[in-house]
Amino acid sequence: MGHEDPGRHTPVEPSSGVPAAVLESAFDDPAHGEPGRDRIAVHVAWELVLAAALAVLTWLLWQEEPAALRADGLRALLVNVVALGLLVLAAGMSLRTAAVNLAVGPVAVAAALHVAEQGDRGVEVALGHAVAVAAVGGLAVGLAVVALHVPGWAASLAGAAGVVVYIQRRSEPVLAQGGYDPRDTAFYLFAGFAAVAVLGGLFGAIRPVRRLVGRFRPVADPARRRGGVAATVVVFAFVFSTVLATLAGILLASNGDGPVVPTEGLGWTTLAVGTALLGGTSAYGRRGAIFGTLLAASLVTVLYAWLDAGGWTVSRWAVGGAALGVGLVITRLVEAYGWPRPAGADPEPAPGGDGTIGSGWSVSRPAPVGDWPPALPTRADDTPTDPWDPSRWDAPPATRGLRRPLTVRQALPCGWALTARIGR
Repeated sequence: MGHEDPGRHTPVEPSSGVPAAVLESAFDDPAHGEPGRDRIAVHVAWELVLAAALAVLTWLLWQEEPAALRADGLRALLVNVVALGLLVLAAGMSLRTAAVNLAVGPVAVAAALHVAEQGDRGVEVALGHAVAVAAVGGLAVGLAVVALHVPGWAASLAGAAGVVVYIQRRSEPVLAQGGYDPRDTAFYLFAGFAAVAVLGGLFGAIRPVRRLVGRFRPVADPARRRGGVAATVVVFAFVFSTVLATLAGILLASNGDGPVVPTEGLGWTTLAVGTALLGGTSAYGRRGAIFGTLLAASLVTVLYAWLDAGGWTVSRWAVGGAALGVGLVITRLVEAYGWPRPAGADPEPAPGGDGTIGSGWSVSRPAPVGDWPPALPTRADDTPTDPWDPSRWDAPPATRGLRRPLTVRQALPCGWALTARIGR
């Protein structure tokens, strides 16, 4: 083997044995990094499909009921997009951290009931109380997840049960109090939601950010703790997702003239999680799209408007279940085709004089070549003779002519013997 200069070795992460340069392009925890870069093309392709489906459904809605895309109808539609989009954003944020928050639906319904009851005291007061309680509740569930290191869906489902108990204390629909109407600022609300959703997707596509957000995703034993940084990210995700669900509930309560009907809210959770998966967020966490949340929320809202315009009544459970089914297929595609591209597949600069490449990879050195085999193998049936014996040349010419032709290996020493005989 060739000798390698110890000073030219590639730096290696001590905890994993993976070269440090490889971990720089890995999205996962550096202790268990996946070498290479995640593929984004699968998200782009699926977002193009979502955009085409949204365009078709919008055209169908225009053909069925043009008023739904004009004036007050358009404003109400945009507010519904923002309300559902905030729920989808809450579910998607928790999904990206691999600790899904299943309490977003009940929290939205509870917030809608609270604002409807306390709206006469001022929407700011009711909103402040709801957001504060939601933040404390999300913090409690997040701390339970990271302290016990249990799945997020189990802890959040326990929290959802507590919120459902609060909802069930109201048996009658509640008419919204106060004069807040989000339709007056529908375009601003939609623009703000679109900016948050798209910028969040772009921000989450940055390699260090995606690696940080998805650090809680298990890479070996799911019960193994993932460290303090992962725990902090999960706690913040639970707090923010619960607050976003509260804001969505307030929009749902204020968008329209009808009363707020007490429901368990788990149908909203199913619809939110299904729409998040439909937008391209992986059910395993970490991986997600850029425009997927905006497109998927708009698609589902326009679908509801089109069904309502046609006189169809479809349950949220049905639409949410269908979205979940399609979303699970998308998750499989995202995980299969979004797998990190091997770092060696990317074109690298030419190696320098020391045999290394600037990115940290080292070029393997060729192994030494062994002994060459003989050009002509020795025949097994040849009679071994002494090439230096002069008696071999005493035979008559006729007899010598009948002898077997000499091989190349025999001819050279025989020539030396002939020369020596002539010299005497």
